[in-house]
This record gives sequence, structure tokens and C-alpha cells, in this order.
Amino acid sequence: MANQTAIRILIVEDEYLVALHLEDLLTEMGHRVLSSASRINEALHLARTCEIDFAVLDVNLSGTQSFTVAQVLRERGIPFVFATGYGSDGLIDGYHHETALRKPYEAGELAGAIARAFPSITL
Repeated sequence: MANQTAIRILIVEDEYLVALHLEDLLTEMGHRVLSSASRINEALHLARTCEIDFAVLDVNLSGTQSFTVAQVLRERGIPFVFATGYGSDGLIDGYHHETALRKPYEAGELAGAIARAFPSITL
């Protein structure tokens, strides 16, 4: 199902198959995955430099939490959603109000999170 406005998305996920599935879901929704990172340093670099509209952040990247990446995105005014097996219970102070998708999540949940981040455009 294609949308009228493609969102440029960064995926931060350390499990290859999960990242691949997420990329497929986003592409089917009509969005453009600009880049994907599986390590925190790579994710930080992309969050600082990549021209993106939205990001999906796995909370735990091989034992390192992605909250520093979320902070960079906040500073740039780029919306994001966390993806974690713990849902919102896996978020630290300062991030409890952010959207957290509990893995495994459905395509509709992901689409809803993106739509909430961009209420003024038609997805």
C-alpha cells in the first residue's frame, strides 16, 4: 500500500533479519529507508548527518542502549519510535512518553506510530 508522502527513515537494529523485515514493511508502506545501522557508533553518525524524517530505534544494540541516538534525533527535531521486547517498560527516565513498539509488532502498529509523528500529512 503506497502512500502519498514517502517518509525518509533510518533503521537502528542489530538483528539482521529483523532489520530486513522492517525495511520490507516500510517499503510496502511507501516509505524510503535511507540507511540502517546495527552498531551504536554507526547509528550516532547517521543520526547526526543523514537527511531523514523519522527513525525506528531498537533500544538494545548488542548490549548498548540507543538513548544517545534518540537524544541526537531530539536535538535535530526528528521524530522516532523505539522498538523493544519490553515495550514502554524498557524505556529510561526522560523517554517514557515516547512511543515504544513491543517486539514483535504488527505493520499496523508501525504505521500508526508513523502517522502520529506526521499528523499534518496524508500517509
